[in-house]
Amino acid sequence: MKRNNFNIVKINKNKSLFNYEKKILINDLILNLKLGYYDFEKNQPQKVKFSLEIDYEDKKPSNDKDIKSIVNYGTIVKLITKLVKKKHYNFLETLAEAVFDELFKDQRIAKIMLKIEKLEILKQCSSVGIQITKKRSHDQL
Repeated sequence: MKRNNFNIVKINKNKSLFNYEKKILINDLILNLKLGYYDFEKNQPQKVKFSLEIDYEDKKPSNDKDIKSIVNYGTIVKLITKLVKKKHYNFLETLAEAVFDELFKDQRIAKIMLKIEKLEILKQCSSVGIQITKKRSHDQL
């Protein structure tokens, strides 16, 4: 009879054997803001829709009593809302870069997919917009 050669391993709860890959999903955040290059866009607010996928990594599980143990979607929505109220952006791309700059301040965030759409700018379309994915580089400059 063949014997199994299994070793019993004790897990030290203070050491991390796992990496968590987590994703925050924010879909269809609609804000009224002044956004655009043309004069009529600078004077009249328009509906703009934001959708994000935010990948982040953690070495430990979320703590149910500590909101700082997660990347908080409510905080992200507040940051975007505050960002668009502070400044006028001519282009969706420059607004996207400002969102990236703000969100990547959290060192846990590794990758962001951001989709921004103008909902009322062209009558022929339900929306027009951009989608950009940006990853944190682990290379040293």
